[in-house]
Amino acid sequence: MSNSLYDPLTHKHCQSSGYAPSYWASTIDLPSANSAPTRSEHFDVAIIGGGFSGLLTAYYLAHEHSISCCVLEANQVGFGASGRNAGFVLKGSGRLSYPQMAKKWGMETCKGIYDEFSAAVNRVESLIDEHDIQCQKQEKGYLKIAHNQKAMQGLRAQAEFLQQLGGDAQFLTSTELEQGYMFNQQAYGAMRLPDGFGINPLKLLLGYREMAIKAGVKLFENALVEQVEEKNSRHFLRIADVNITANTVVYTGNAYNSKQSHPFINNRYLPILSSILVTRPLSEQELEQTGLRTHQVTMDTRTLKYYYRLLPDNRILFGGRGAVFAKDQHSEVYLNNLKQGLAACFPSLANIQHDYYWNGFIAAALDDMPHVCLKDNIGYILGYCGAGVSFSAQAAYRLAQLIAKQPVPELPLYQTPLPYLPFPQFRRFGQLAYYQYAHLKDRFG
Repeated sequence: MSNSLYDPLTHKHCQSSGYAPSYWASTIDLPSANSAPTRSEHFDVAIIGGGFSGLLTAYYLAHEHSISCCVLEANQVGFGASGRNAGFVLKGSGRLSYPQMAKKWGMETCKGIYDEFSAAVNRVESLIDEHDIQCQKQEKGYLKIAHNQKAMQGLRAQAEFLQQLGGDAQFLTSTELEQGYMFNQQAYGAMRLPDGFGINPLKLLLGYREMAIKAGVKLFENALVEQVEEKNSRHFLRIADVNITANTVVYTGNAYNSKQSHPFINNRYLPILSSILVTRPLSEQELEQTGLRTHQVTMDTRTLKYYYRLLPDNRILFGGRGAVFAKDQHSEVYLNNLKQGLAACFPSLANIQHDYYWNGFIAAALDDMPHVCLKDNIGYILGYCGAGVSFSAQAAYRLAQLIAKQPVPELPLYQTPLPYLPFPQFRRFGQLAYYQYAHLKDRFG
């Protein structure tokens, strides 16, 4: 039975969750699943979760450190966020802006974090090139669109700040945006970064899968870890009637972990639904009407952001926040919200047919930052805040270094655990109240 309404806050696990009915899944023949473990085995490291983070952590452990490891995935790899996201490889910083980081930690730490996020984008691109991953990599460039006058002033200041950090940020007036990139009715200007790009995330994920297996990683699929116990400095993982033992266990399921996964990660994140639609292919005339002349990835400055891009076959991918409660995720209201957002940007597309629509969880952190943590031979990567396509590569590289007892940069990303959420039992209601505030702020702020 498909667990299509899985909610990390209420369900014990995500097993029996199939692939999302995404555009990405329609572009590829999915590989047959690897089998679950059939006998007891021991590994240096057991990795729970087979998305970007899990597969790349395993790859780096095996390839760079010669550490034996296995990946345990409850379904098939890529069923979760890694295979259903929008495919934006961005120099993302969670929800915390770089000026906010500088104010909180100082310019040196801010520059260090900026360098890590920059390295993440470069690392993904290098992996694609080195391993010849056919993931439909699109032209470089990331456009951040100001949705009102105040946001435009903020973007101008942000571009200047990024230049101080050594970045190549460019501020675009609404006229420059229209002449060079798109005619967006909601745009007051934009900031452009030159090093983001779009990909097919499921094809990228399956490329990582192949890399890990070739490096000697043991990949188990449809392998739900039902229990983890620690005895005599060794972890015992029960999968059906089989025990896998490991010296170190790491959790890389991000938002698709559940409350049952482990006390070490419970109540440290908020799973948030994001919704995506993909239109039918646009004709040349329709493209001309929108003024869309770029395949660069685009996001706006709203608190509840819209993100979009033109795909290689001239479809438009358009995404934004979805339902608060998982049981409501297939409600027409959230699809209609996306259609209204698309029409507000490009009025000529007000009645365009969509061919695909799906939902998925991201993991938000209380401090708006992703964290990589290893303590007492238990670790996690958690809290990407929607920027996981790129940062997962750098996070996995750093987690592998931590496990191999190598130094990593002295940054909050790697040196501090995720803070616990206050009053976690009320987090969905807090999210609902925040969304109401954000709608008003985005409309009138």
